Amino acid sequence: MSENKTFKITKLPQLLLASGKSWFEGEPFQRSAIVAYYAVLSLPALIIIILKVVGSFWGEDLVQGELLGEISNAIGPDAADAIRTMIDNQSGENTNLFATIIGIGTLLYGSTGVFFQLQSALDDIWDQEPAYKNNVVATLMSRVKSFGFILILGFLLLTSFILTSLLSAFSQQLNRFLPDNLFDYLFVIDFLVSVGFIYLLFATMFKYLPSAKIKWKTVRTGAALTTFMFLIGKYLLALYFNTMEPGSTYGAAGSIILIMLWVSYSSLILLFGAHFTKQYADQYVEDDYITGE
Repeated sequence: MSENKTFKITKLPQLLLASGKSWFEGEPFQRSAIVAYYAVLSLPALIIIILKVVGSFWGEDLVQGELLGEISNAIGPDAADAIRTMIDNQSGENTNLFATIIGIGTLLYGSTGVFFQLQSALDDIWDQEPAYKNNVVATLMSRVKSFGFILILGFLLLTSFILTSLLSAFSQQLNRFLPDNLFDYLFVIDFLVSVGFIYLLFATMFKYLPSAKIKWKTVRTGAALTTFMFLIGKYLLALYFNTMEPGSTYGAAGSIILIMLWVSYSSLILLFGAHFTKQYADQYVEDDYITGE
């Protein structure tokens, strides 16, 4: 690691170039393809668990409508309908107790697949080995950590829904006290809240998903850049999907292809952000940016 230096904005192009080189050497397209594959397998189980967690406070129908609405905006209504069908098929079965227990176990295992693969990718970026030498124990603990991230994601979604609903519920009351030109910008508050939760999710993933005990100061800048790139990519992908309709080439499988493309592209952004975080830490954070080193 180099000596601790003060970061200046003029150094950003050089830092981005170094991050891009490290990102490309890490086989990001292969990694993102693996994550996309597991996303298709994990998505129904992941959404069902989030529906159960958040829906217990907010109502499952309402939460499902909000989630599918966001998915529809991102990758199109056909993909959202396909995900709704997956959820209905997986959650609507009437089975005996033994089959239910097996189903829950499969649900938990399947829902953690995406975070498990991301953890493996982040460990490679930070040159870390699993904390447990026994492969079975290491895999089990990684799955437990991955499930913890599902709960974190559910909590962030719940909080976001609550704040958005409060803004909507009290909009009429606020209109009485706020000037018209200021009231019109309430949507900015809603947007900033969403950005804040996306940033917090990326920062939490960069800090806790790797086996290394990384400090908060190490991930702050990288999480901010990743959030910015994710928001830009989100709207560009939505424009691309709605304009070019790449899934139409694949017929009935088009919705699944769109989901895989969206997850793959998003994973590329996340992995670049992780490489940027590592490069930034190496160059501009003191040598103890990983606890215990």
